[in-house]
Amino acid sequence: MAEQPTREQAIEAWRTPADELTWITPYRTLFAEAPPYHHWFVGGELNLAANATDRHLADRADRTAVLWEGEPGDRRQLTYGELHEQVLRMAAGLRRLGMAKGDRIALHLGWLPETVVTLLAAFRLGAVVTVIPVALPVETLSARLADFGPRILVTQDGGWRRGAILPLKARADAAIEATHGIEHTIVIRRTGVHVEWFEGDRWYDDVLTDGEVPDVPAVPLPADHPAYSVYLANRGGEPVAIRLGSANIAVVSVANLREVMAPYEDDVFWCAAEVSWMGGQLHGILGPLLNGSPAVMYEGTLDVPNPARAWQIVERYGVTAIATSPSVVAALRGWSLEAGHDIATLRRVVTIGERLDPALREWLREILGEKVVLADGWGQLELGGIVTYDLEEPPSGLPRPGFALLDQDGRPVADGEAGEWVVLHPWAGTMRAVESGEDPTAYHWTRYPGRYATGDKARRRPDGSIEFLGRYDEVISISGQLVSLTEVQQALLDHPFVAAAEAFENIDAGFGRSVGAAIVLRDGAPDDAATLHEMQDSVRELLGGLSRPRVLIVLDRIDADQVGAATRQALAKIAAGAGGEPVRARWDAVLAATMPGV
Repeated sequence: MAEQPTREQAIEAWRTPADELTWITPYRTLFAEAPPYHHWFVGGELNLAANATDRHLADRADRTAVLWEGEPGDRRQLTYGELHEQVLRMAAGLRRLGMAKGDRIALHLGWLPETVVTLLAAFRLGAVVTVIPVALPVETLSARLADFGPRILVTQDGGWRRGAILPLKARADAAIEATHGIEHTIVIRRTGVHVEWFEGDRWYDDVLTDGEVPDVPAVPLPADHPAYSVYLANRGGEPVAIRLGSANIAVVSVANLREVMAPYEDDVFWCAAEVSWMGGQLHGILGPLLNGSPAVMYEGTLDVPNPARAWQIVERYGVTAIATSPSVVAALRGWSLEAGHDIATLRRVVTIGERLDPALREWLREILGEKVVLADGWGQLELGGIVTYDLEEPPSGLPRPGFALLDQDGRPVADGEAGEWVVLHPWAGTMRAVESGEDPTAYHWTRYPGRYATGDKARRRPDGSIEFLGRYDEVISISGQLVSLTEVQQALLDHPFVAAAEAFENIDAGFGRSVGAAIVLRDGAPDDAATLHEMQDSVRELLGGLSRPRVLIVLDRIDADQVGAATRQALAKIAAGAGGEPVRARWDAVLAATMPGV
């Protein structure tokens, strides 16, 4: 591990990325002590949208900002000048609908140019944004909207997904029925499907201002003004959201892109991820646009119309750098892909959102060759993005907060022993507030006073590198999205045929990480494939697609007092190779699988 910085060095390192931004009012003080989050860039005012478009107009107005491709194959391109004009028109339209600084807007959208335009228009006005996954079922979408309380909702008539059309407007309409306070629903016409129309509905094109480009000044915003309300995994069945500050996410996004993800002036960057994932927004939209780089954006899934779509995109746009999740990499490997296309432009692949397994790294190296730089990033939503990478030499311009591996008493652990991964010094991207009544993030700051407890279990290898072993809590990351195993367990227990349940992290060689679950059926309950698949689907309908157990193990019993990390790992062993088919086993076999050498 590299030499640890002092507290003063860790703080001062943020001056460089901060000074790369354009400030409406320069900050007076870089850092002010105010635990647990602290104050950064005190007295400074800026605007994210102005930094993403306005400041590039003098020398990059004609340079490409967005290279977009839809799942059916349609393509669009926007220069920085064109993007700026679209943002001004949308900001004027939102302002006409009454949107102002501090108001809330929810984006229920896929990867579209209009998504980027709306996001930046909201930032320009000082609105607070949340981006909601399009795959959420109606009940969960309704709960999210009720909790966030947007004044405006932006959705699509429909969204493309593996050749089919998702009825996004219809889902949004059903979700809105159980909520209050949404004054307008703006609808992007994407697929042309028929939609019902209600009072307050507006077509996106009608909201845009026609004629002369309007003058919509970028609102000066304090450095910690909330740009995003970001949802973590549910706790106790209730949504939990945190706030991320404008300047806080800006400096993290700029530093990561310039130092690691796409460090060269001629880079063409593609974040192959869902736009609802914060990694996609922070590092796939804000990172390149704040840097004045071209950003590739793809609407659909990478196996449509065939699994070579990823390599086709790299070849078509001359992509030089990719950021994606290990789950996407696992899917590419599961499709037994060979490159098959000219991807000579590609020189860097960064994985984020979950740990990259050694086997996946080896596969990437085999496919891409030795010249392509591979890096696996670690970060957390509470820290506003990626914090560090497993590169042999840490980039000199990327701030380093310092790390330690500590035992439960706060003492450093020996090499090879497991401990908690702890951040030693303040980090500028840190969240600004929790929006729920009870603070589920308090653990981060109370576990080791003055430090940040990540909840991640890790150990140091003999070569000094860090191996992440999982979580201490019941939250796992799948494709960059947080999933609560406790919530999955409870959803299964709510099913009338389930007497006991346990959820665990499942790792499949072909599909990457997913949720797995073990259940005990009630006496007399049907034990057939259709019933078990219905149980899995019931979790999806309640919590969303990533929470659906990919594999279900039917056990004769579960002894609650014997459940722990070892039994969950044993369940994962039993589930290995099952694919999506149910597995039947005995609890004694689970216990036997916890024995050393098994």
